[in-house]
Amino acid sequence: MTRSVPGVGLPRATVAPLAYPHGGLGRHPALPPGERMRVLLVEDDEGDAFLVGELLAETNSMIDLLVATSLSEARQRVVGVDCVLLDLGLPDAQGIDGLRQVLDMAGGAAVCVLTGRSDEHLGIVAVAEGAQDYLVKGTVDGVLLTRALRYAVERKRADENARRLREVELRQAESARLERGLLPTPLLMERDRIAVHTFYRPGRHAALIGGDFYDVVQTRPGRIDLIVGDVCGHGVDEAALGVELRVAWRALILAGVPDDEVLPALEQVLMSERRLQEIFATVATTRLDLDANRATVRLAGHPPPLLIAGGEVAPVPAPGGLLLGVRPRRPIAFDLEFPTDDWSLLMYTDGLIEGRVGNGEERLDVPGLSALVGEPTTRTVPLPELPGWLVGQAEEINGGPLADDVAMLLVSRGGGR
Repeated sequence: MTRSVPGVGLPRATVAPLAYPHGGLGRHPALPPGERMRVLLVEDDEGDAFLVGELLAETNSMIDLLVATSLSEARQRVVGVDCVLLDLGLPDAQGIDGLRQVLDMAGGAAVCVLTGRSDEHLGIVAVAEGAQDYLVKGTVDGVLLTRALRYAVERKRADENARRLREVELRQAESARLERGLLPTPLLMERDRIAVHTFYRPGRHAALIGGDFYDVVQTRPGRIDLIVGDVCGHGVDEAALGVELRVAWRALILAGVPDDEVLPALEQVLMSERRLQEIFATVATTRLDLDANRATVRLAGHPPPLLIAGGEVAPVPAPGGLLLGVRPRRPIAFDLEFPTDDWSLLMYTDGLIEGRVGNGEERLDVPGLSALVGEPTTRTVPLPELPGWLVGQAEEINGGPLADDVAMLLVSRGGGR
């Protein structure tokens, strides 16, 4: 016989009250535990609790029922349940106030409320307060009750997933705004005499910045300082250290620190801020003297810039120097005379040249990049698009995306070639 929740006219005398002192109906030995659901019924009327248990039992609902007769008892049993079925009339909590207390204690569990016919409006208010559903006593059978409880659990899970997804989206948006703000804007005054094109691609998935960094600062007419650097590693800590080094370099340049003291000071920042002694950085700096049409290049374990001029491409033959953070030593300055007033200087990090060539162990490296930049097809690529185009070519040669961060500065004067 299908029974209904009290209120449909069943005489109370025909219903033998039954308590659940051990917390429920017990598990069926043939059913996997993962397919069962635990429901906590908070109901002070033993007759009503008995009928709810009977309704669930007769439909083979695969629901384990726990019963608490008060809100204080419910606090002790709520841990680990999937759903709380709450009567709004309890001895220690009445109406919506009791619901609010249950919502606070329920955690990730769904909450359904039981109401009488006379106060069905409370069910609507309960859903507005955060309950997943409400049931009116005397209008449900075992099938409907089971379905309502399972739907409530699924709605709660969907709500939790949507909330987590929204939180992740907000964190990602916040991180993106922060990372985008950390990428530098070239401090350049004489854009009619010089053009600077930048490119940045982090190796970390879905990130905007990595351990590579670059910056451009013009401190007076005709003099422009540039830096490209690479902190070893690909994590968030390395990205943060890269930003610190870039900001420190800009501060040193704007403060007018003597040229030979800039990189040693930058190395001190690296050594004091790194989280592990094994962390190091490579750096290439260039000071352009536009009036004299010359440059001074300093390398600290970094690949040399490429000079593009007169239809030729060649690495700047500056001494390689030592990595920053390994053994303090001043990089040797190399003076570069530009052959014409039409030239470009390409500065980059090693993520661009570490891709493979073919299926072997050969890398693109500096000679391969020089050959790529010197190809006739490359000369047809507009200079603003050249950095991104080179990355695309390097990925095609590599047979897939480059694994490391890539930062590039392309500085051009006149026709740029």
